[in-house]
Parts: sequence; C-alpha cells; structure tokens
Amino acid sequence: MAAPIKKLTIRGFKSIRALEDFELRPLNILIGANGAGKSNFVDFFTMLREMVEQRLQDYVRTHGGADAHLFLGPKVTQEIVGEFRFPPNSYGFTLKRTVRNELFFAGEWTGFKAVFGDIGPTLGSGHLEAKLKDRKDSPGRTAKHGVEYHVHNAVSSWTVYHFHDTSDTAAVRGEGSARNHERLLEDGGNLAAFLLNLRDAKSPAPGIQLRNASPAPYELIRDTVRLVAPFFDDFKLRPKSNGSDEVVLLEWTQKGSDYPFHPSQLSDGTLRFICMATALLQPQPPATMLFDEPELGLHPYALNVLAGLLKQAATRTQVIVSTQSAPLLDYFEPEDVIVVDRQDGASGFRRLDKTQLAEWLDQYSLGELWQKNVFEGGPAHE
Repeated sequence: MAAPIKKLTIRGFKSIRALEDFELRPLNILIGANGAGKSNFVDFFTMLREMVEQRLQDYVRTHGGADAHLFLGPKVTQEIVGEFRFPPNSYGFTLKRTVRNELFFAGEWTGFKAVFGDIGPTLGSGHLEAKLKDRKDSPGRTAKHGVEYHVHNAVSSWTVYHFHDTSDTAAVRGEGSARNHERLLEDGGNLAAFLLNLRDAKSPAPGIQLRNASPAPYELIRDTVRLVAPFFDDFKLRPKSNGSDEVVLLEWTQKGSDYPFHPSQLSDGTLRFICMATALLQPQPPATMLFDEPELGLHPYALNVLAGLLKQAATRTQVIVSTQSAPLLDYFEPEDVIVVDRQDGASGFRRLDKTQLAEWLDQYSLGELWQKNVFEGGPAHE
C-alpha cells in the first residue's frame, strides 16, 4: 500500500499564506467558520491530483486562472509551493504565474531523504505539466523501480471524495460501464460497477475467472447501509449488454419485497451515505482520503455510524475530513481535531491539545466547546 502523508508544507495557495511542516495523523478533522480555509486545504489536494495526472492547465483554466489560486493575488504572491513527506519519500513543487494567467513549474522534485525539506532528484523546471508521471517507470540505481515510481504511486492514490451531487442527472444515479470498477471515482459515478465487482468476487468455479476482490467488503457495506436505512435490503446489480460493453444501474430492493427500485428512489442523504460507506469500507483504500462536509443531508443517528466508519478507516489508511458539524465533532478526540481560523486574510491551522481542554471536557463535549467558541474556530472580524 502507498504511504500516507506525515508532514506537508503549503505556501501561497488561495487563503493559505504559509502552512509549514505541518504534521498529519491517521485521522484529521478540520473545523472552522465559513471562509476560514478548510475547503482551500481540500482544494489543494484536488489540484494536486489533477497536476500529477498532467491536467494542471485544464484545472487552472476552469477554476479562475492562476490569479485565483495565488494568496491575495499576483501583486502579493508570486508562487505556490507544495512539499509532502511520506517516509521514506518526499515530493515537492513550485508553481509560478505566466503572463497568460497560467501556472508553470518553476521547480519539481522528488526525494528519498530522512529529513523533510531536503530536495532529492530534480524533475526540472519550466514545464507546464508535471514530469512525475513521465518518470515513474525510470529504473532505480539499485532496484527495478526508482524513487519516482514510489512517489507517483503514493501521490496519485490520494483521493478527494465529493459526493455532494446527487441530483437526477448525477452519474451515480445513471447507468455506467460495468468494467469501470478498479477504483471508486471521486464523485461516486461508478458506484454500481464498484459494488458489482465486490459482490461477484466469490470463490470461483473451476476454470472461471471472477472480478478481483473479497466478498466480505460488499456484505459489510450492505449491512452498514441497513443501519442507517432500515427499509433497505440489498443492492440489485444486473449488468446488461450495451453494444460491446456491459452497463449496470444502482438498483436496490426493500425489505419484504423483491421489486427493483430505481436509484432515483433513493433520498439524497441515503445515497450520499452509501457512497461514504463504500469509500470508507473499500478493501484497498487510497493511502490518503479526503472528505469535504460528509455530514450533508445525514440524520443525527447516521452521524454516529459515519463517525465510527471514519475512525475505523483511520486504522487502515489516512483520513482527512473538513466539517462544520458540531454533532459530528462530538465523536472524536481533541488530538484528532485541527482548528482552521483566519487572521489578516490568511488561514491558520492548529491541532487541539487535550491537556488544555481537560477541565472543559469534564462538563462539555467537543461540539459544545466549539459552539461556545472556547477554542475559537468561529467567525472572526479582521
């Protein structure tokens, strides 16, 4: 499995002026007021994913150009810097603005270092798209694969899941190719195919090759959905021919009936929870998973189940959550929580200290302390 992030640095990106050598743990819950910078933190990883897949220019053009990504604009900030340490490897880059309001690489590098911040093999400068993917198959000095291979495996696996779009036209509610099941997509658009792959991965008959997965995760996902939606019985995933391909729809059945319901008959909250449960219970999760406001549309009891899933997933991989839900916050420990606030136009990040809150926690929950602004994280005047 690829390595999770141990420490990171972000400079000059949107509201993040300077986040230096910040430690990430297996479970990280970001809280803060609207506009504090939580979503910008998540957006940095979205940009990173597009960047390593060599889609940086398309991403920048469709998100306001280079100026929209620089802290307080180009007159204040000339470059964006990102550095990640996931021992024993590291990856970093510097992006600068062009006269055409694009971003280009003023530097890109990988490293195999014990000390974070040391620059390893350089991938060059002056290019518009990342070189990491091009170099991932370069041989190592003493092994088949070089450091670029291991860095790319890690960075390209970090995934930001957005399950907000559950409209009638959302991909998750429509038919999709049954072959698109290797990984759960960021928007859950291939949810039916992904679940079909898990369901059909049972002991094969002699000479029959089935999809590559374990049957246990499918049953666990199904049973977890039943906790939140007691009426739900099972998914009814029926691939059908579509030319040279097979397509599948996220149909489902209700307890006491074998009638196949259409995905349009799932509520937004139920569908989002199904996506969350699938992401968090998948057998081979990304090394780092990020979720922006996963509590949207969920019943208070569902938050209890969601919190349990997040904590359990954090024993297998790294989880980063951005939330504004005080009830969800109640299920976590102070050391899990990162408070994001804004001062002088810049986002600040600090992890809670349990010892400093000990007396308060004797009487109040974390969510209550946040609502009382005991550790701040609320709206602030500048």
